[in-house]
Amino acid sequence: MEEKVNVNRRKALSTLVKGGLGVTALGASGQLSGASPKMTPNENKNVGNFSNKNKILYKVGCQHGGTGKQNLEFLARYGVFNMDGGAPKVIEGVGWDLEDSLKKKEACEKYGISLDAYHLPLSSAGIEKVSTPNIMLGKSPQRDREIEQIQQMITVASKTGVKTLMYNTIIHVILRTEDTLDTTRGNTYYRTWNLEKALAKNEGLTVAGKVDIDEMYERITYFLDRVLPVAEEYNVQLANHIADPPAPVGYRGITRWNSPDVFEGIKRFAQLYDSPSHGFNLCLGSTAEGLQDPRTEILPIIKWVGDRNQIFNIHLRNIKGGYNNFQEVYPDNGDMDFGEILMALRDVGYDAMVMPDHIPHHEDPASYLQGHAYAFGYIKALMHAIEMGYH
Repeated sequence: MEEKVNVNRRKALSTLVKGGLGVTALGASGQLSGASPKMTPNENKNVGNFSNKNKILYKVGCQHGGTGKQNLEFLARYGVFNMDGGAPKVIEGVGWDLEDSLKKKEACEKYGISLDAYHLPLSSAGIEKVSTPNIMLGKSPQRDREIEQIQQMITVASKTGVKTLMYNTIIHVILRTEDTLDTTRGNTYYRTWNLEKALAKNEGLTVAGKVDIDEMYERITYFLDRVLPVAEEYNVQLANHIADPPAPVGYRGITRWNSPDVFEGIKRFAQLYDSPSHGFNLCLGSTAEGLQDPRTEILPIIKWVGDRNQIFNIHLRNIKGGYNNFQEVYPDNGDMDFGEILMALRDVGYDAMVMPDHIPHHEDPASYLQGHAYAFGYIKALMHAIEMGYH
């Protein structure tokens, strides 16, 4: 019944702003099993001639580093030709600078890179630091002015050919308690979340005070009721990032939109609107952080969201652990099997970017670049193995 009410409200509001801007290829070990050295003639002739069922539509992407010459050359060097360019310059009180946005697109095209996405100023920085705090604080009329600027940003994205806009509907910052040292991987540090350690800090409420799940969704729908019609008009997708991490009800006064059951939260958010512009920046790391058994539980989530055509972007990062206690690790030493995940994305016909995210760090000054180059190569190699049918 709730889904029907939400869909009806969505359709009733569709003209609110229309026309204007008012208010198993891999085993458990992660190793490729490879083709048999003793292939029959029929098997041999199929190598290099994969069938359509193995065809992958998605591309490796990146959201870090911006559209400067150095970063674009870095991406092109490692075969990454799709990206999230961050955001254009902001014109105070107006929104994004269209001229700057077009320059970003031109800079990317020089290297054969497609500028596919931007980040809206609803970021993961937390309510104290985000530049549009009143949307998730639910404060009018301040939030209405912030929403008008985001409506303008949607038009700039469309005029630049940018299809997807990432955003967050959160109050808490990304929650982590410490860095965990792994001496077996060259003294690498993994960002870690442990609820018991977090509770021991007794940090108290945020500036938002107490916000229950119904208030959270009221603020989300207030925002989306006003921006989705604009996104539809300009053929832009709005991709909401999974709140990172899913946390217990009322943690520091806040119940996140996907807590405490991350899959149920994803379903509730997905079913708010019947719109081609309404979907997810499906961060598989953040989703796994809300699961008890990430390897097996992540696959039905991909299928459910993918079958609804609501995956607009993928953040591909791995973890060890699960709900309330995890570490962010390398692609090859976490609990999820990226081969299984990439095949699941292929099977639902996902066709946008798959990008590394939250790479572990170490003391080498080149840590950031090394980590991303490794992740790009790892993902591209798995994609190739899947397409070639190496089972």
